Amino acid sequence: MSASSFKRSDINLTNWRERPYSTWTFQNVSEFVPSAQARSARLEEAAALPLGKFADVKVTNVNGTELALPDFLSDSNSDSLVIMRGGDVIAEWHAPHTDPSRPHIVFSISKSFTGLLAGILEAEGKLSFADLVTKYIPDAVGSAYDELTVRDLFNMTVAIDFEEVYLDKNGDFDRYRRAMLWNLERADDPTPTLRQLMCSLPRAPHPHGSKHAYRSPNADMAGLVVEAASGQRYAEFLSTTLWQPMGAHTDAFITVDRAGNPRSSGGISVTARDLARLGDLVRQGGKGIVPAAFIETLWAGGDRKVWSQGDQRLLYPGGSYRAYWYETGTGALAGMGIFGQCVWIDRASETVIVRQSSEAVPIDDKLDQRVIAMMKTISAT
Repeated sequence: MSASSFKRSDINLTNWRERPYSTWTFQNVSEFVPSAQARSARLEEAAALPLGKFADVKVTNVNGTELALPDFLSDSNSDSLVIMRGGDVIAEWHAPHTDPSRPHIVFSISKSFTGLLAGILEAEGKLSFADLVTKYIPDAVGSAYDELTVRDLFNMTVAIDFEEVYLDKNGDFDRYRRAMLWNLERADDPTPTLRQLMCSLPRAPHPHGSKHAYRSPNADMAGLVVEAASGQRYAEFLSTTLWQPMGAHTDAFITVDRAGNPRSSGGISVTARDLARLGDLVRQGGKGIVPAAFIETLWAGGDRKVWSQGDQRLLYPGGSYRAYWYETGTGALAGMGIFGQCVWIDRASETVIVRQSSEAVPIDDKLDQRVIAMMKTISAT
């Protein structure tokens, strides 16, 4: 599209088969029509490994029953588990219905990707966390994102009047899902683009930076900031600055809306092994791909006082949140997504663990705590 006279936002379902747009769209049909994936084989994966000694790890289920790890994984609707230690995959488990070579949606771990991309941009001098969001997204003036620093945007300390209700069918979250093309459209309520929706969200009365409030539109706005600062579309920037240099074996995918705006808060799909490779990059201080100084800020964590008064404080008591990564308060970093997605990074034991899942409900607090306990036990094994 670089040599073209049009922008991605100019394309829609009424003109994508017409020139000049077709010079680009015919190679990107999946952005306009739901498409099946043809898997690539650019890098060959080693054969799947057994759990080995980890099969004997005991995990207590939510009903108090102690189960062997494979039984707990099956019982908790897990899809995949990959364990890395010292940079190598040493054990894994996959449900019978899972193809480990196919990318799996990781939901809000997408936010953690977005945080790393911002760290790269900061080192390149293209982004400052001290800047106002409206420097990069001028049409956010007057919205919840007005007078907001990029730092507060990435730390989820935005004063925004928006409810994160995953099962909502008629309210703000449903409209948000329709804007990202994840829910069916409604004739009685025209669907805006993601950008239009986010730039219309109202501000809450408290000051920016004073409360940790987990709201997914914040990370979608962060994706737009990444695009504006980098001068590239989100997927292109992810590919050239992180995914390819990291040595990912399989293509990553991100969902987009009708104008091509990225669902950077929850639309990324990757294989479990490639997600583990990303976690190991963080464990190793960025490996010269993400700046080491930025990675160290993740390990240092965010404002614990703000976290302790926020709406996720019970998830990691004593922890904190920074650049869309959870600092667990117990020496580990984590990225988490609804329906049971998790990447767990323990530097002390040089362990990275990825769990991908298709749990029955978006949020299960009791099961989340069992999974966190499982991650700690595996790290210590």
